[in-house]
Order: sequence, then C-alpha cells, then structure tokens
Amino acid sequence: MTTLTVTTATASEISADAIIVPILAPAEKGGEVNVLGIADLNPVAAALQAKSSSEALTRFPAPAGFAAPVVLGVGVGEKDLAEVSPEDLRAAVGAAVRSLAGFARVALAFGELSDTAQSALAEGALLGAYDYTAVRGKEADLTAPVAELVLQGVSEAVARQAEVVAEAVAFARDLVNTPPNLLFPASFAERAREAAKGLPIEVTVLDEKQLVEGGYGGIVGVGQGSSRPPRLVKLSYNPAGAEKHVSIVGKGITFDTGGISLKPGAKMDEMTMDMAGAGSTLATVVAAAKLGLPVRVTGFLALAENMPGGKAQRPGDVVTMRNGKTVEVLNTDAEGRMVMADALVDAAAEKPDFLMDVATLTGAAVLALGNRYAAVMGDESARERVMSAAHESGEYFWPLPFPKELRASINGRLADLSNIGQREGGAMVAGVFLQEFVDGCEWAHLDIAGPAFTGSAHGYMAKGGTGFSVRTMLEVVRSFA
Repeated sequence: MTTLTVTTATASEISADAIIVPILAPAEKGGEVNVLGIADLNPVAAALQAKSSSEALTRFPAPAGFAAPVVLGVGVGEKDLAEVSPEDLRAAVGAAVRSLAGFARVALAFGELSDTAQSALAEGALLGAYDYTAVRGKEADLTAPVAELVLQGVSEAVARQAEVVAEAVAFARDLVNTPPNLLFPASFAERAREAAKGLPIEVTVLDEKQLVEGGYGGIVGVGQGSSRPPRLVKLSYNPAGAEKHVSIVGKGITFDTGGISLKPGAKMDEMTMDMAGAGSTLATVVAAAKLGLPVRVTGFLALAENMPGGKAQRPGDVVTMRNGKTVEVLNTDAEGRMVMADALVDAAAEKPDFLMDVATLTGAAVLALGNRYAAVMGDESARERVMSAAHESGEYFWPLPFPKELRASINGRLADLSNIGQREGGAMVAGVFLQEFVDGCEWAHLDIAGPAFTGSAHGYMAKGGTGFSVRTMLEVVRSFA
C-alpha cells in the first residue's frame, strides 16, 4: 500500500516528483482563479484557462525555487477552501492523486485545515492512490499507483487513522477485484483467517458438511450447484470492557451466474463483485480491531458460488432455513437473500445491540437510486444511525421504507415464504424478506448494489470494486464507542 508521511515544510521546500495544490474559484464573478499558496502561478492559470470546478486538473511547471518540478492544480469548486465539503475534498484530492499514477513521490500542500478537512485530505489521497495490479504482467509498473504521499499540514494522529481506514477500503476493493477463479468460498475463508492474524479476532469457519448438519438450508441450496462448496465464516472481535455489541452480516456470492435462472451473458463478468458485502464486512471488523475501538463487533460472511451445475437448486424447490422457516425458491437468481437469511439467524441469536446486513442485493436498488447511492432499510432508529454515520463518512445512502402491503407478496404457495415477491418495489421486497430472520433486533439493511462497483473511474474511485460501505459501517461501530 502507498506510504504516507507528514511534513511542516512549505510547498516550495517539499522534495517530490510532483506537488498537488488547490485551485479556488474566482473571488467575484468574471475574476480569475486562485492557485492557493503559489501566487506566481495565478497569471499562468489565467493564460491556460485553468478551471476551478471540482476535480478539474491543470499541470504547471513549478516556479523557480521549488524542489518539485511539477505542480498539479486541482479544482475544488469553491472560492474558499473552508467552504469545500469533506467529501468534495476527498474526491478532488483523490482525482488528482489518481491522475499521477506512475509517479513515485507526490506531495499535497493545501495550507491550514480543520481536523475534519485534514482527515478528508489524507483519506482522499490514499483512496486515490489505488489500483488492482495483482494479476497484471510487466506493464503494471507503468500504471502503478503513487508509491509515497507527503502531506503538508496534517497531524500525525489524523494521518495514522486515515491509513487504517484507507487500508480497510483497499482490502475490500482487492477482494472484489480478485477474479472468481482465484476467490471462491474456501479461499475467501482463508483470506479472512490471514487478515485476522495478529489481531484480537477469533475466526470460525463452517464447511459444507457442517452447514448441512446445522440446518443452513439457504446457504447450502445456493452453493450446491458449484464444485466449490459454500462456507459460513464468523469473525469475533470482543475487546475487554466492551459494553456494546454490533453485528454485521455480509453477502458473499463469489460469482453469480443466476443459477438455473441464468443471467444474460452481457456483463456477467462483473458478477465477481457479488461478494462486496462480505468483503466490506471483513474489512470493517479488521479495521475496528486495528483501531482498538471499544465495541464488540461480530461479522458473518455468507459465502457461496451460484452456479447452474447438475446438482443446482431448481426453481420450485423448497428449503428449510436455519430458523426452521421454509422457503419456495421461485427464482434461483434471488440467491443473496437466501444466504443472508441463514447468517442473520445466527447473528440475531446473539442479541446484539445493533445488527446490520450489507449486500449487493437487488438491481431494483440500482434502478431506484442509480450507481452512486446505496439504499438503507429497516427500523427507523437504525436507518437514522446509518444515515448519520454515512454523513460523517461521506458515503451516499438514501432511506427506503417497508410498506406493510409488500409482506403479502412473499407468502409461499406451499411453504412459509417465497424468495421473490412483487416486481414493484423489488429492493424493499427483498428487505421485507430478510426482516423475517432478524428476530426483533434493532436492524438496518444496506443494499449497496449500485455503488459497490464502478465501470468508470471518478474522484478517488478506480474502475472496479469501490469498498463502499466500509467507512459508514466503521462510523456506526464508532458511534457505540
């Protein structure tokens, strides 16, 4: 991962391959932009028609006397840096750092900042310095992310915390970006064991035989069509003196063909991201332990590969879930709620103070909210806590309701429930299904189908896995500290 150091040197004194500075909007309409901290570049910026709009980039040769040969100006969209929101600052800084891939050492000089802005600057820089290069050949070095970041005016404490958060997001991104022939239920479970080494996290893994014996009909049914059987991983972080308990359940479909209800071939390759919820869950538990948060955190990773093999689950099958309820499988591509339901039963049995599940669950959530917003459903107080945490972290969530009339649409013809209901309000129907398995716990359902994966780079996001929800879930845990 990119290394991060802090400095009190002036912009001209910092030795680096390039230095990033903000470009502020004109003080008055029709005026000229302001390259903050380098007045000598203002006339050059005017001549180049440099833009101050958010994430706009302009490269300048450094003025005489600068240790760095290149200055990269990034627009922040405001005439005063104090008016820039933390998330807009993250995005601008991330876009700038991302554009300098291949540079070894890059500095950022943004002057005096509040603690919140310092955190946003550090996180944005680190998140922008990411790319998945694990399976590339010799050309990887040409596009390698910035190796070292030097931040002016950021405290050591803020920098170290930002490193933990960014490392967690990068870990979740790596898991999503790992090709499905390399990441499958058993190997995912091993990745969880490796991530927990040296940390106060206990890891328990149930294999396919234990899942059958334990009555996990949802997980077993989804995974039975694959030659690579399912797993349920439990991660337990229980620091001494912890008075509150947060539990997180993550959907881990390591590849989703749709099963017998086969998906269209177009973009099926992107279904390697259907384990993003489990990736974010694992990253969040690990980060909570690294930060030493005084909150008990339990994570459940419901891992399966949804394949149309000869032993695959059929539309019309009835399975018995972990809590004894029976479910008619009307569509094998509505598999995520099946594995999640079994894991939610185990999570709810421990009676946590707060229960979250996180999943790339429905295309309906994408249709409703687009590619950059995630849906949050569940108890009103739980939704509010998640929304507050999302506001603090800068991630975009939007609350959706649970209309009472939706419940009738998942009544089974033969069984207690069916795994799909009415088409209208599909994201909420899936949430209503999951509600049957939370046993009265205070609960929030996070459907991250839209922002968990992106086909185009923007802000601090590279193409592929985004690590979305890690920062929000960490804030939820922190809110109980």
